[in-house]
Amino acid sequence: MEIAIIAHDGKKAEMVQFLNENQVILQQKNIKLISTGTTGSKVEKAGFEVTKYLSGPYGGDAQIASRVAEGKCNMVLFFRDPHEKHPHEPDISMLLRLCDVHDVPLATNPATAELLIKAV
Repeated sequence: MEIAIIAHDGKKAEMVQFLNENQVILQQKNIKLISTGTTGSKVEKAGFEVTKYLSGPYGGDAQIASRVAEGKCNMVLFFRDPHEKHPHEPDISMLLRLCDVHDVPLATNPATAELLIKAV
């Protein structure tokens, strides 16, 4: 199973904490993590293996959206910061829309991500 992990700058520490708390599940289920560049770098420093794509503002969200559309990505965990404006909002919207179009589970906060990861 391939899971995309993305986190806005103010949520990257939360993503790392979430992954640490769910490390056993991720290992037991042999889950492959993919990520946008900066989030992926933080996750790597925490000891996780992750395939990194471009940073979100440089097209990483679009690259992950492409994997969703191709049926390669099975779940998206995107910890969004609702208090900040993001210059790449069209790419973010496209990713969220493609998750809906292709019926791919999507969590935009840790509470929902917890429910999804436990369901794996």
